Amino acid sequence: MDDKTRTELEAAAFRRLVAHLRERTDVQNIDLMNLAGFCRNCLSKWYRAEAVERGIDLSDPAAREIVYGESYETWKAKHQAGDGIPALKELAQSKGGGHKH
Repeated sequence: MDDKTRTELEAAAFRRLVAHLRERTDVQNIDLMNLAGFCRNCLSKWYRAEAVERGIDLSDPAAREIVYGESYETWKAKHQAGDGIPALKELAQSKGGGHKH
């Protein structure tokens, strides 16, 4: 497989992942962190880091909007559940507790 095709496939897979996460608003970021060691915010920070590495100025809020499909504040108001304290304690005890943005 040539590099161009590989990049196109990776980009398509990324778009599908983002679309899936936008549809699954029932899955909280803390759940993703506990189970997979990353969350929507991690994904947006990775996206921003890649942009910055290529000399593209992209703010954290703009990168989050790319992943969430709306502002982070709007998404949180519509979809974030509860205070998250029990889940945060679980995260601290799991492998996800060391996740890196």
